[in-house]
Amino acid sequence: MSNVEAAPEAMQCAAEADGATGVEVLTPREVPLGGPRALEVRRTLPQRARTLIGAWCFADHYGPVRVPATGGMDVPPHPHTGLQTVSWLFAGEVEHRDTLGSHAIIRPGELNLMTGGLGIAHSEVSTPDTAVLHGVQLWVALPEADRDAGRDFQHHVPEPVRLDGAEIRVFLGSLAGDTSPVRTYTPLLGAQVDLEPHAAITLDVDAGSEHGLLVDSGEIRLGGTVIRPAELGYLASGVEVLTLSNCSDEPARAILLGGPPFEEEIVMWWNFIGRSHDDIVQAREDWEAGSDRFGTVEGYPGRRLPAPPLPNAVIMPRRNPPARERAEAPGEPVVRRVDAERLYEIAVDGVRAGLTAYRDRGNQRIFYHTEVDKAFARKGLASALVEEALADTRAAGKRTVPVCPYVARFIKKHSEFDDVADPVAAELLQWLEVELASQG
Repeated sequence: MSNVEAAPEAMQCAAEADGATGVEVLTPREVPLGGPRALEVRRTLPQRARTLIGAWCFADHYGPVRVPATGGMDVPPHPHTGLQTVSWLFAGEVEHRDTLGSHAIIRPGELNLMTGGLGIAHSEVSTPDTAVLHGVQLWVALPEADRDAGRDFQHHVPEPVRLDGAEIRVFLGSLAGDTSPVRTYTPLLGAQVDLEPHAAITLDVDAGSEHGLLVDSGEIRLGGTVIRPAELGYLASGVEVLTLSNCSDEPARAILLGGPPFEEEIVMWWNFIGRSHDDIVQAREDWEAGSDRFGTVEGYPGRRLPAPPLPNAVIMPRRNPPARERAEAPGEPVVRRVDAERLYEIAVDGVRAGLTAYRDRGNQRIFYHTEVDKAFARKGLASALVEEALADTRAAGKRTVPVCPYVARFIKKHSEFDDVADPVAAELLQWLEVELASQG
């Protein structure tokens, strides 16, 4: 499955860090793919504070969903550039066709890795016999030297490795004494880890790599932090041993990802990865023009997927902010959402310097008050705070209502948020007044 959103986001929400263990907990956002009976996926990468884990740059987690109820997966031919796609299923089957002429059935426990450097296109359709669909779709960014690599498709069925209370399937890289033969352009680790109830395992890993654990089921303790279903726990490089413990009374399952930090800046929009805004514009133009760059998918009974409109702004390159440096840099402001208080705060050296408060009503997030402490005035903190808050609101799939005059002025100056801003209606102001009064 690929990114078929009609309005792909350029920024996502921030991660939550566990300062005691060094584990960042990334929570997903819900993304509907397709039409009225869209397949809902949970996206944990990319996010504003974590674009990549190694060269892993995209992670969608979906299901289990009953296919008769949802219509299953039907993704028409669509393009990719500058990446490799990893399809991995827990349940169900998906038929894959691409412009290499590959025609494969993706099955649980079997890796399908497609390379679309300069350009490739493919389709994905759940098979008629599939009753339940459940799995992950992952992307890998190609390094600059190989981002125009030729088309390729690889298939691998890893043998399960049994440890005490655990079963591991290594589909990329090396782990637990097993090595995948699949070729990649940067060192990568990809493995499914199944844990019996209350089982614990210790795994030797490459200290030069950072790692992410995407939990599918159960609750798994990583480095002292419990990662719950659909969450992704991130650990920076420098760790030689990972200890995974199933904290639940039921079996647990997760996908373990890893790789050396990817130091290059990338531009990612829709299904394209490049290095500049112009790269994306050119790829989109080539796809819309029917260029030979992407080829033709044979055998799909329907039209190919059109590209969505480009945003009314230059798509800027981005890379991961170095988490440890960010946390330790004196005076560096940090924005976080404080759900218990229903506000976003901006902190400097651990001290709250400002806040913007909100209330949620349906799919609207109503911002009604913003303030910055006088001791931190004239440092641009309010602007940074509101920008992060609006980006997080967009990533959560909500619309913004700028009751707060400062937020209203900010949106007026920053047209990139116009598409998710709703007008302030009198009926809404009445609701807000009652809501705030009831809260004291």
